[in-house]
Amino acid sequence: MPELTHFNESGLARMVDVGDKKKTTREATARAVVYLNAATFALVRDGKLKKGDVLAVAQVAGIMAAKRASELIPMCHAIALTACDLSFTPDEKECTITITSTARCTGETGVEMEALTAVSVAALTVYDMCKAVQRDIKIGEIQLLHKSGGKSGEYILG
Repeated sequence: MPELTHFNESGLARMVDVGDKKKTTREATARAVVYLNAATFALVRDGKLKKGDVLAVAQVAGIMAAKRASELIPMCHAIALTACDLSFTPDEKECTITITSTARCTGETGVEMEALTAVSVAALTVYDMCKAVQRDIKIGEIQLLHKSGGKSGEYILG
């Protein structure tokens, strides 16, 4: 089992030194699922919420969040993203919106936290814009789907 790297020899939190790592192209994809009731789902789908286009606002919020992941997560390195994109897949039968984000960089450390932050904040934005019409919105399945680049190689959710 791999060891936890965010602790020093005294057991205290530390930021991992990535200065000696090779710069490589890195990519990570994450997802989150937002559960709505049928009425709220229809309002989002039809663009009829008073606050505006929910998914367009969530798209921008997710990208902004990915760029600021290191400001939100204490041991996360500040990295220069080369790309970040989000997609939204509505499922009318289940009244869900699946949010997927892919982040990329060329650097010494991965972009998993940026992709995960993007989908998390996008999901929270959907909640924020819909909370006036539904209070019991559920956000779930926030998870890493794929990562590539770097010494640890490729990961695909199995």
